[in-house]
Amino acid sequence: MNRRNFLLAGSAVAAIAAAVPAARAAEGDGTPMQFMPKTPKDANPLDNDIGKYPKCPYCGMDRKQYHFSRHLIHYSDDLVDGTCSLHCAAISLSLNLDRVPKAIYAPDNGSGLEIKPLTNAEQAFYVIGGDHKPVMSKTPKTSFAAKVAAEAAKGTGEVVDFDKALMLSYMSMADDTKMIRMRREERRRAMQHKGH
Repeated sequence: MNRRNFLLAGSAVAAIAAAVPAARAAEGDGTPMQFMPKTPKDANPLDNDIGKYPKCPYCGMDRKQYHFSRHLIHYSDDLVDGTCSLHCAAISLSLNLDRVPKAIYAPDNGSGLEIKPLTNAEQAFYVIGGDHKPVMSKTPKTSFAAKVAAEAAKGTGEVVDFDKALMLSYMSMADDTKMIRMRREERRRAMQHKGH
């Protein structure tokens, strides 16, 4: 491409970019509107969390089905993100950099209840690996309210705190996202093949 054509192409791209309105930031912070949690403000997000937040806003998965891995982030402005997993909670925390979490909740897999109750994630103990079911990740990250329960359930896994579990979630994000895309593409192909 000669210099004249390159400059003309650059001018055209700049004109198009100028014509597209920039996303408006959320009031009081730098979070673009498209990343803000879409549910109404909620001062009591733990009350019926699955009923109020039935689907993960990042992947669409059913939070009741994945009650044992679901997370809930209650931001200081009372906006709430109910996710299916630590993986999707990490996405929420990344996208809402200027929104401070008031509390983060994770399921207590040491509970005998059919639907695992939520506990304070920042005080929870996570089993990384072991024989637990991974959700949105190649490596399971399973939360427990009590260290003794996590130790009893760790098997070949490792018991870590929330910060370490979150860090591991971020570190595996590229591989996990690639795996999720491949699985979803396989499902789409299977559905198309079934339809023919």
